[in-house]
Amino acid sequence: MFGPPKIGPLPMNTRIPMHPSALPSPQVSIVVPMHNEVDNLPATIDRIAAAMDGYGTSYEIVAVDDGSIDTTRIRLESMASADSRLGLVSYSANRGRGYALRRGFAASHGAIIVTIDADLSYDPKHIVGMLELLRECPDVDFVIGSPYSRGGSTLNVPRGRLWISRWGNRVLGLAMPGHLSTVTGILRAYRREVLDVLDLESNDKELHLEIVSKALAAGFVPAEMPAVLTGRRKGSSKFFLRATVASHLIFSFYEKPILLFGLIGALFLGLGVGCGFNLLHLWHTGTLNPDRPLIPLTVILLVAGLQILLFGFLGSQIVQVRRELFRTQKTMKMAMRAWNPVLPADRPDGSQRPAQVVESPGRQHPVAR
Repeated sequence: MFGPPKIGPLPMNTRIPMHPSALPSPQVSIVVPMHNEVDNLPATIDRIAAAMDGYGTSYEIVAVDDGSIDTTRIRLESMASADSRLGLVSYSANRGRGYALRRGFAASHGAIIVTIDADLSYDPKHIVGMLELLRECPDVDFVIGSPYSRGGSTLNVPRGRLWISRWGNRVLGLAMPGHLSTVTGILRAYRREVLDVLDLESNDKELHLEIVSKALAAGFVPAEMPAVLTGRRKGSSKFFLRATVASHLIFSFYEKPILLFGLIGALFLGLGVGCGFNLLHLWHTGTLNPDRPLIPLTVILLVAGLQILLFGFLGSQIVQVRRELFRTQKTMKMAMRAWNPVLPADRPDGSQRPAQVVESPGRQHPVAR
């Protein structure tokens, strides 16, 4: 098994319940980011646990309280004290879903890591489906639950949000290799080595795009599983239209620069060609006035269009180089782990996992369950 991904030092106001040392590492870790989700507790945890209990494999649920200002953390602490399979990562500031997921990845121990929304927009039964797909297809490295793939559907999702999500995923799918229909959803299951190899940086929902982009560039194999996306029933939505559209457009251009530069370059070239035909018409009719700026304007538009297209081509080459770097990084990290295999114990250094640890300024001490 590979060790958890590194994301830097932990803030001092974090508490991470860990499994008792007598328990072996679970096969599956389910990471659930939460922000002001007290209305969905304890139903969220109970439904996930019910789905996993029926599947019959060892698991842990890592709930990440992303700076909630309601009683989410207090409710989770109470639940964690009664169930050793529930772990809690908590911090005071709201840092975004991406940061919460990265903290959850770092605190997880499973060979497979699953992510799902706290409002259960996706039924926890989909977790079992993704685990089965990974079991039956050893060549697949990560699974994405997709409401937009064949067999997927949506239910009670606001029409405006659904339209933006569907078309946003369509544009992003065109910008990325793999022909994926959903790249922004949280319902996913990863083999641990996928997250171990990637150096993740995003703090908000762009993390979903970052993971897919870097995983595909590194050569990991994705699969999509049809899923049903349901509108939120309790709590407030975390969807922000302007930020979502802007981030998706920027990421599309970053992933495939020719989308931006090609469009602008083609526009300039089209205007230049149009001006050129107009010049020919004026010259043919004998009405061309050499004192007018039409000739230099035509030249400028044609040259600018070619230059912008060239920028798009260079950008595409840079993207290819970046993907080669990710593949090289993957190969090196996998080779390092092959030369230094993890010992058959709970931690990479062979020591046992600690009991629950509460971090506070200046000291650390175990907390009895």
